[in-house]
Amino acid sequence: MLIQITNSLIFASLVMFVVWAIQYKTDNAGFVDVSWAFCTALIGIYFVYMNTEIFILRNYIAAIMIGFWGFRLAYFLLKRVLKENEDRRYHYMKQYCGKYAQLVMFIFFQLQATWAVLFALTILAVVSNKNINLQITDYIAIIVWCISITGEYFSDRQLTKFRKSNDSSKVCNTGLWYYSRHPNYFFEWLHWWSYIFLSMGSSLWWLSWLIMFIVLIFLVKITGIPYTEQNAIRTKGDSYKEYQRTTSAFLLLPPKKPSL
Repeated sequence: MLIQITNSLIFASLVMFVVWAIQYKTDNAGFVDVSWAFCTALIGIYFVYMNTEIFILRNYIAAIMIGFWGFRLAYFLLKRVLKENEDRRYHYMKQYCGKYAQLVMFIFFQLQATWAVLFALTILAVVSNKNINLQITDYIAIIVWCISITGEYFSDRQLTKFRKSNDSSKVCNTGLWYYSRHPNYFFEWLHWWSYIFLSMGSSLWWLSWLIMFIVLIFLVKITGIPYTEQNAIRTKGDSYKEYQRTTSAFLLLPPKKPSL
């Protein structure tokens, strides 16, 4: 298992080095998000392949889940990166770091390689589940996964459609965005619960819980909502502050009444 993790880290680091070089050439660091999703999915599938000696349907379900999630997300992000300017988060990071910008970006890209391996470890928890027959928790996992992927797809689609038909000063508060300021983040987090249910009965079950909590912390407190909302306030002003006041930040909840 340690050899598999080491090989995965080497692979992810090499991919991120290549992507960093592409970023250097194109001056667009958004490719790191694409490669992170791609690497996480591919490493997850690798863990299934290396740890399935006999046919266990659960393991193949996990491979399909992590693969579809990662490749869909990578494709969606790639289309956005190729069409739009560099994500403001990375643009401001480069400006702040000045002459050390590319060194910082290189370190950042390599950290993303580490995170890709870490997040894929949840699949190791699944393949460590030696129950050959599917349990009720496995069917719950499939239902949770279907809900999360569908929700994430429609969240992304609704936001993309809104941006095409409205200027950047408008706040997207329709569809799923009426109930949450970040429904895409919520469904992204929900997706990781699938592997908690798949890994029930595994000695590494705790690992799936750990990954889920790390995802939650990053989305809500570190790289997700804080950066996104800082930029939204800069570009949308008071209209977004009102959106913050009336609409749940993460969970899908009925909005509060707007202020008079």
